Amino acid sequence: MNNELIKKLSAIFGDRFSQSIDVIKQHGESKSHYPEVPPDAVVYAETRDEVKQLVDLCREYQTPLIAYGAGTSLEGHFAATQGGICLDLKMMNRILSVNQKDMDAVVQPGLMRSELNEHLKSSGLFFPVGPGADASFGGMSATRASGTNAVRYGTMKENVLALEVVMADGSVIRSGSRARKSSAGYDLTHLFVGSEGTLGVITEITVRLQPKPASTIAAVCSFSTLKGAVDSVIQTIQAGVPIARVELLDDVSMAAVNHYSQTNYSQQPTLFLEFHGAPLAVEEQVKTVEKIAQHNTGGEFKWAVKEDERKKLWQARHDLVYACQALKPNAVFWATDVCVPVSQLTECILETRRDIEQTGIIGPIAGHVGDGNFHVAMVIERGDKEELQRCTQFYERLLKRALKMGGTITGEHGIGDGKRRYMREEHGDAVDVMSSIKKALDPQNIMNPGKILPD
Repeated sequence: MNNELIKKLSAIFGDRFSQSIDVIKQHGESKSHYPEVPPDAVVYAETRDEVKQLVDLCREYQTPLIAYGAGTSLEGHFAATQGGICLDLKMMNRILSVNQKDMDAVVQPGLMRSELNEHLKSSGLFFPVGPGADASFGGMSATRASGTNAVRYGTMKENVLALEVVMADGSVIRSGSRARKSSAGYDLTHLFVGSEGTLGVITEITVRLQPKPASTIAAVCSFSTLKGAVDSVIQTIQAGVPIARVELLDDVSMAAVNHYSQTNYSQQPTLFLEFHGAPLAVEEQVKTVEKIAQHNTGGEFKWAVKEDERKKLWQARHDLVYACQALKPNAVFWATDVCVPVSQLTECILETRRDIEQTGIIGPIAGHVGDGNFHVAMVIERGDKEELQRCTQFYERLLKRALKMGGTITGEHGIGDGKRRYMREEHGDAVDVMSSIKKALDPQNIMNPGKILPD
């Protein structure tokens, strides 16, 4: 990295500029199997003006700039493939305003979703988007995050109203407003939501809030067959039941959870469900889903009504990543996801399970199946090149299978560096339009280069 740039960064940021081996290593690690690719330096900004100063310097010295949230990337989103500076936004973590009457909040990118919900506890409101990890609002916006509540409340795409963004040329723009609808010009807000830091740095987010439901009931139900579990979800959605959360764990996932979390669930395909609404409405939802499940090889429902009981029940689902990693000592973890139309979900999951077994790999399946999105967590012996090759071939078949069924190569993990070579297979010539937007907004290619778009 340019010595003059280092001097300027040190002068501006002081001890918030670091080239420590431990610090840069931490900011180059992926939570999945991708290799560690650290940046040349890390900067911790505290204000929008500091972000702007940093962007101006990176443009002047033609240095890559990679925005960093909570570090929960699964597709190599912040791998410094071309070197450069990692901008850690954790110090920009304020709640700027909460507008209870309008049910929205304005937050900084480093704020964690759990922190906002803790702040909202007495307000009767909550923020519904909940990835498995406790992610930051900047990271969730940049990756168009989803999670267990998406079937009822939508993803970040539906829950971000407005943004403040520092552009590659140093200008600061605001997109959107606190109004719930608008026909005024191009929808720039949703251009940046999901752009993974390749078009600008998000410095402020306005999000929708939701009223806390009057009644919440959680349940778990095991099934004799994987088909029965998936079909139950599809029929529940088609019946118009406004279920809040529905998660599938296959038998391999349940065995892993039992071993890791010391639970005693049936080691069969299992649905974790949650119902929100008025008490009578929730009762009606529950009865409908119970009938559907019983028709599809479902067993007895285990219920949880109190908040601590619900948290305990859902903890098994949230522990799944760690449980999968524990399936093999000295293992490398490769998590991926696809999303298909709900009508194709059963066929896609069953074909994927057969493929896993024929390939001879460990690959638990789980997913937010209410919207057609599921995950495969491949567990690979560290250093086993032959097993890695088999997983790579399976991974390619999985993505092609989803596309063939009218789906997408990722429902929520994003593209990052890991999936960009498959973008043209999904989008065709539309990739050229995306490239034109990137070149127009970031002509020097300093904003998280080497991500999303294929070479």
